[in-house]
Amino acid sequence: MEIEVTGEKLSKALASVSRVAAGARATLPILSNVLIRAESNKVSLTATNLDMAVVEYVPVVSAKDGVITVPAKLIAEFVSNLPRGEKISIKTDGMKVKVEAGNYKSTINGTAADDFPELPEIDEKAAVKYKMGIDEFKVGVSEVIVAASNDTTRPALTGVYFNTADNNLYIAATDGYRLAEREFIKKVSSEVKAIVPASSLSEVLRSISDDMDEIEMVFDESQVRFRMGEIEITSKLIDGTYPDYRSLIPSETGIEVVLNKDELLRITKMAAVFSREVNQSIICETDADKGVFAISSILNEAGENRSEIKVKVEKSGKVKLDSRYLMAALNALEEPMVRFGMEVKMAPVLIRNEKNNNYRHIVMPLNI
Repeated sequence: MEIEVTGEKLSKALASVSRVAAGARATLPILSNVLIRAESNKVSLTATNLDMAVVEYVPVVSAKDGVITVPAKLIAEFVSNLPRGEKISIKTDGMKVKVEAGNYKSTINGTAADDFPELPEIDEKAAVKYKMGIDEFKVGVSEVIVAASNDTTRPALTGVYFNTADNNLYIAATDGYRLAEREFIKKVSSEVKAIVPASSLSEVLRSISDDMDEIEMVFDESQVRFRMGEIEITSKLIDGTYPDYRSLIPSETGIEVVLNKDELLRITKMAAVFSREVNQSIICETDADKGVFAISSILNEAGENRSEIKVKVEKSGKVKLDSRYLMAALNALEEPMVRFGMEVKMAPVLIRNEKNNNYRHIVMPLNI
């Protein structure tokens, strides 16, 4: 194999695939490698950890066919430290890989590609496919993924649930304490119910670049493939049943106020400073007589805090929340004004944009 590529393109591609390559503790040493394949004047870089695989195609100046695997982290770090603008030459001599750029030369011990795992296949004809703008994908997934769980004892909740209802595609995530749902694509013709690991979606988000316009999602019964620009990321789906989350979302709330998002975030952060000793819990309340929405910390050894915002509100009530969950919900919203809905009794708090109702985020209250 012999290839010549642009240094910046190669460095970026190696950074992407090396994140997916398994670390030094991999059960199979070959999983720590990146597979470099030159074929028909095209060069691809491939890495996998068996749960997820990434393939990135790199534009080349010239290429002679061949294939080899090399330690992903090593070659990625070496190439990233080369001067910008240099063209990079990669040649194989048996299992030796010679990397050269100007006056910089390195020889890396490679491994034959025979033991590299076969990439998962998806039957394109039988698969369910969706396409959407890259910016809409990025915003939607970012809004929902914050609510996914880290608890591996409940695997289904560590993913984002892609599901269709009323001919629309939705995505949702919950950790049992909060829940986020986004209307993703309107008027779809194919149905899907699939739980995509949040870790895989995080990798897709990290791989998005400014020159990408569109993303394609291809689902079969056990896998999903994301195609964007010159990158393909394939992930196993989580095997499990997702909870009936829609039954948890209130259709309406007894108390609703419209608030400036930045101001609400500010007073939440101030109350959180005083709530570190009480598990970040804060009190959100409305006072119909005074026409205020207030957030206060719970009296403790650190002291207490209370801040008010003037609002139009017809009912008084209060609810106790985890300040971290409230801030995460607010940061996910797109509009400058937000709707904060709650009940007098213990019930989920519903947080939405003021105008666009395509995103809903609920936070479960704590016992007062």
